[in-house]
Amino acid sequence: MFSRYSTQAGREGVSDRSEERRRVSLDLNNLLGDWPYEPGQITVRVIEGDDGEPKVQMRLDLGMIQMEVSGRPDGVRPEGHESYLEYYEAMLEDYEPTDEEDQFVLSAEDCRLLREEAVQYYHRYVSLMILGDYLGVFRDTTRNLRVLDLCRDYAEAEEDQMVLEQFRSYLLMMQSRALASQAIADNEPNGALFALEHGLDAIHDTVLATGRSEEEYEGLTEVQVMRGMRNELMKKLPASQRTELAQRLEDAIAAENYELAAILRDELKNLKDHA
Repeated sequence: MFSRYSTQAGREGVSDRSEERRRVSLDLNNLLGDWPYEPGQITVRVIEGDDGEPKVQMRLDLGMIQMEVSGRPDGVRPEGHESYLEYYEAMLEDYEPTDEEDQFVLSAEDCRLLREEAVQYYHRYVSLMILGDYLGVFRDTTRNLRVLDLCRDYAEAEEDQMVLEQFRSYLLMMQSRALASQAIADNEPNGALFALEHGLDAIHDTVLATGRSEEEYEGLTEVQVMRGMRNELMKKLPASQRTELAQRLEDAIAAENYELAAILRDELKNLKDHA
């Protein structure tokens, strides 16, 4: 008697749960209706997930993207690693060539997985920039630059070596903007200027290394954005900064640190122009 009662109760419980699942709507319109899409705007927010951890959401015209705040944005751990990048980097580190001609290579499929994964991190670092998580932006842009380096140096096909290089200047810009923004938040204007100048130099080196001209460098949108940010920062520096920069310039020249001296000289010139 007790056994028959338990079995029936169990069946009723299963039936109730099935009915409850049927009543739960899979339609996203209610959710999206509370968070309208704004054309021309990148709208993001942080919510608390059902697991109690924060999630980053990006609103798109046809829905939204939800991402983990750290690790791989979709929360997957490929081959037990944080991402495919870490997986292939570990393979490279452990690789033992059988002879002098044996080399580590990435197949077309390997590169495809790395590119698709990099898009996830792109969505997240764009979102984090808007949210003001500048260290998160620096982490993710630095990580994607490692993807570019890995494919450039080890992809088997020339196309896979070069296809991501078109994004290097953009990544360097976002990385530099993140560092500069964090320095500004920390009330370190000189650090912000240095981050921007360093980023401009890195983009300049990238342009010349790929056979492009000075004119092409000057015309890059990334360069214009960073210079605009630098010039706005210059306007906010007090007059005492000129004295400090001049002293640092003298010290750099005395120490024969001509790379730093060139950067400081440009900063000093810009300060005088704005004054």
